[in-house]
Amino acid sequence: MECTINWQPASGMAFMAETGSGHIINMDGAPQGGGRNLAPRPMETVLAGTGGCTAYDVVLILKRGRHDVRGCQVKITADRAEVDPKVFTKINMHFVVTGVNLPETAVARAIQMSHEKYCSASIMIGKTAEITTSFEVVAA
Repeated sequence: MECTINWQPASGMAFMAETGSGHIINMDGAPQGGGRNLAPRPMETVLAGTGGCTAYDVVLILKRGRHDVRGCQVKITADRAEVDPKVFTKINMHFVVTGVNLPETAVARAIQMSHEKYCSASIMIGKTAEITTSFEVVAA
């Protein structure tokens, strides 16, 4: 993997990242740090990427199990250390999985498999943060 990040000096503390797959992610700092609040903070993108990684796994595992999954939402809350480096210390991921006749045991297993085996982002962040999960199943 590769990524190129360029500072956008005219906009204060904004950065543009171009991923190896050719996509663009804009990031900006908080006003108190010289940013203009025009895009997510870099650490917010780390959190979003972690949520996307685990949601991807959960949907894929459920689909491979031939479950009729129709939606997957992950609501993440996180705490960070108060001193530098301000790493994530606690993260909770609440999954809302929608489907037809979707067994709770299958959803629980998919979440567990993601966090223990497949999601490289959450496994990596789990080295500094206590990660907890919860879920609810909604009938489609």
